[in-house]
Amino acid sequence: MSNSIFVAAALLLAPALGAPAPAPYVTQPASFGPDSQISASVQPSTTGYRVEVVENGYTSATYHGPYTGTPTTIGAAQGPTTLAASIPTQPLNPTATYYNTKGVPLNPMPAPYTPAGGLGTNGSLPRYMVESDFDFESIALGLYQEWIELDLFHDGLARFTDEEFAAAGLDSEARSLIEFMADQETGHSTLLTNMLGERAPKQCVYDYPYTTVREWIDFMQRLTRFGESGVWGFINHLDSREVGQLLAQSIATEARQQQIFRQMSGLTPMDVWFENGWPQSWSWTMLAPYISYCPENTTRLAWQNFPTLHILNNANINRYSPNDTAQDGSENAGRRIADPSVSNITASCERLNVTGYGCGPSIAHNKSEPLSFPGKKVLFQWDAPGQAVGPNNSYVTATSAGAPKFVGWSQQLNLTYSPLTVTGNNTGYTYQPEGFVYGNDGIINGTMAVMLTDLDLFVTPFNTSMLNPHIVALGMYQAG
Repeated sequence: MSNSIFVAAALLLAPALGAPAPAPYVTQPASFGPDSQISASVQPSTTGYRVEVVENGYTSATYHGPYTGTPTTIGAAQGPTTLAASIPTQPLNPTATYYNTKGVPLNPMPAPYTPAGGLGTNGSLPRYMVESDFDFESIALGLYQEWIELDLFHDGLARFTDEEFAAAGLDSEARSLIEFMADQETGHSTLLTNMLGERAPKQCVYDYPYTTVREWIDFMQRLTRFGESGVWGFINHLDSREVGQLLAQSIATEARQQQIFRQMSGLTPMDVWFENGWPQSWSWTMLAPYISYCPENTTRLAWQNFPTLHILNNANINRYSPNDTAQDGSENAGRRIADPSVSNITASCERLNVTGYGCGPSIAHNKSEPLSFPGKKVLFQWDAPGQAVGPNNSYVTATSAGAPKFVGWSQQLNLTYSPLTVTGNNTGYTYQPEGFVYGNDGIINGTMAVMLTDLDLFVTPFNTSMLNPHIVALGMYQAG
């Protein structure tokens, strides 16, 4: 039995579900404990679900598709009681008063070269386990994300042929890189499982929206966007600083993955000065529709699922002229929140060798015609609450907001509003606002969250979740 903090847990096979199709592999440590050192040992494989091996040698789960059964549990996880409908805004923390006007340490130093202050700096032994319900639910959400990435990265490699990859401009070396990123998810899922303990969620079965290599890559750059931003939004709120430390070391890797998928999609790899952090309910809203079903007794999440905001003229990243994207939503691969742009179009930039307009895989592209711009009219349609989503169709979309009045744009260090014009039953539009973070750094760019709200509430990166009670619907905007 190892005394190392880090464990390489065995890949065990999930028990039969009695579901219409088999589930993929599940990773789970052999034992757990309350201490900082978590032991595990490699377990022998048991009979379980098969994986599919295709001609190019990659593996994937045997089934990807919708759930067709009847859920046995409905709704998000609940505590013993709920104390209030929302958390009220409070004044500034009265202890937040430190200001250094001298530029040198102001307090006695506890040791040489060690300024006073900081958390977890008193020499106590670290404990790499969640320390609260907030920690548990946040890391459990992160584990749901790591599980789908592990399956997703493998699936496209197994689903598409060498010829299809070559047609999309991706050679064997690019596929090897994606395979390595899938291997990274094995480590990430093991780490998060260890920090949660015996009730860590298991790997599930997934339902994907893509039919081509380009759509697969585009979907991965969107999925890693909400996976990364969803962690930046909660990591500094965790009670366990030790868990936050290890999580930061894994999510920094995910940031690199998102950049690489953008490059493979023909998008600029870096288009903002600051990455944006999202509350857990935003990333869960985006993730849940792609989970078909999970093993019996899989740990459920407490986060909210918002109704979907459909952006009808979201720029198609595959178009020679993205502003020629259809205005009716038909160039999205489906109706789910992070579905990719359709790639089978005639006016494609995929194999266009024209500076400023080509969008094949590249280290970087300069765009002569941007995907979006200040003043662009953005068309919306949004779902009513009460729709079944997520694993086993067992979660329900909900909102506590009133009638929508504003569009919130969450990117970089800002949450910016523009007025919403309602044109009909759950339809409307706005104009993309202009604004700058610092200098000429435009706020709105990249793959970002957009939402309808009933109030233009002022929030900042550390308290964005205060907006949740005012969100009517949530969407993903492809600004650049």
